[in-house]
Amino acid sequence: MRRRNKSSSNGSNWLATYSDLVTLLLCFFVLLFSFSTVDAKKFREIMNSFQGSTGVLTGGQILEEMDYDNPEADELESENEELKEIKEYLEDYTSENNLNDKVKMTLNERGLIIRTMDNVFFDSGKAEIKPESKEILIFIGDILNKEELKEKQVKVEGHTDDVIINSEKFPSNWELSVIRATNVLRLFVEQIGISPDRISASGYGPNRPIVKNDNRVNRARNRRVDIIILKSEENKLEPK
Repeated sequence: MRRRNKSSSNGSNWLATYSDLVTLLLCFFVLLFSFSTVDAKKFREIMNSFQGSTGVLTGGQILEEMDYDNPEADELESENEELKEIKEYLEDYTSENNLNDKVKMTLNERGLIIRTMDNVFFDSGKAEIKPESKEILIFIGDILNKEELKEKQVKVEGHTDDVIINSEKFPSNWELSVIRATNVLRLFVEQIGISPDRISASGYGPNRPIVKNDNRVNRARNRRVDIIILKSEENKLEPK
């Protein structure tokens, strides 16, 4: 009888180890499931509790430690929805005015990019905005100046292809891209009233192509002016 009791005791010991393993697996999958909504600080705290504990957390304890209210995630989602609505509004405008192949909108990690082909606003090799195209920029500027967007930074970025330019006014593509972007910025500030402390201009010449400059069509795509409504995270990187 004594030997039988010992064998029975040893046989049940594995159950404790097995239950610990199952609990750890449960915790692991709960963490994976909720990782997208738990902020990094909370996640680190939970992981520290794993490492510093002499026992094992149960699934219930982990769920108690997790706070599913994440204001930053909610704010980011709200911001994405806001930019998405503006994108759709602009797409309706470009469609109604037959500009789909000349003005395109892209929403990415930086923010909402309003991409305009250079021939929409500028003649070849020139930086003066075409008078007949100012209406488009004024429409865009009015959107940028809406009350709900006034806390967001706006960047105007000029780009060219790799065809060398060397004129009296523009010794290189650098100068051409910068002046084009600056002229768009000036229109926004002087005619629309966008605050100059929330908008900036830069020119990259041919150095940030979106496609290879290997044929006429691709070069035309690279000649562009990008107007970017920056997301909040990008705003934080801007100089104050």
